[in-house]
Amino acid sequence: MKLEFVSRISFGLQRYKTISTNKATSRILDGSYNSIYKGRSMNFDELREYVPGDDVKDIDWKATSRSNKVLIRQYIAEKKHNIMFVFDTNRRMLADTDEGEEKRDVALIAGGSLAYMVNRNGDYVSAVFSDGKSLHRMPFKRGLLNLERILSDYHHSVHAGNTSDLDPALSYLIHHVRRKMIVVIVTDTEGIRKLSESLLRQMVIVHDVLLINVSDADMFGKRIYSVDRSDYIPPFVSENKRLKAMSERKRQEIIQSNEEKLNRHGIAHTVIGTSVRIEKDLISLLETHKLRK
Repeated sequence: MKLEFVSRISFGLQRYKTISTNKATSRILDGSYNSIYKGRSMNFDELREYVPGDDVKDIDWKATSRSNKVLIRQYIAEKKHNIMFVFDTNRRMLADTDEGEEKRDVALIAGGSLAYMVNRNGDYVSAVFSDGKSLHRMPFKRGLLNLERILSDYHHSVHAGNTSDLDPALSYLIHHVRRKMIVVIVTDTEGIRKLSESLLRQMVIVHDVLLINVSDADMFGKRIYSVDRSDYIPPFVSENKRLKAMSERKRQEIIQSNEEKLNRHGIAHTVIGTSVRIEKDLISLLETHKLRK
């Protein structure tokens, strides 16, 4: 099986390291995740350079004194985690983000990057999403082939005929999956608005829940394409300043309501509009979640 989507993600993470910076951000992302979730046994694995988020108790002072770098002892994790991705496959994900990228693509790279990173930690990855007719539940597995199947199936499940929402997926997890999980919801503004408060309440009682909000493009301007209409919005609508002002007020009300909903349930979340800053946004998400634990 060709690892088309995994290769894109791997290349992106390596490319991000080469951006002008003194820090390897993917290692920082690892540290942010490990500081929250990675267990520790008595089995020593290796020494590696300290990154923000690591436990200072793991610093090997003798090794550090012989080196120009602060080194920490890394241990083999004693506990593997179950990471469940809940992807929104509604046709809205075919629209663009506020930075001009397809929402489906940003969702795939964001969720895939996080899954790729936890795969390196040996955690089990699964996903649930709708193809528009039925739910797809991928089994908990490790390995890049598993990740490629998840991302490929998600990509093909987002199509113009898919009008699904996330509540059936959340309900399925609550009633059919008994193991404790780290649940990562990937959706957009409208998807958050439609999320059931009752289902969210039940989810956070048992599981850690994080949310990635893929941003929405402005629906006003010249040559604006509507996914719902499968056509361009007429100029007398898309270029109407009064309608734009009214729409923006409504949009801000929804954003504020969504923020309050997620905060009520203690769900850490981040907004992502481009694949360029994926790691930075994911680090922010993990650090926010860490403060809420």
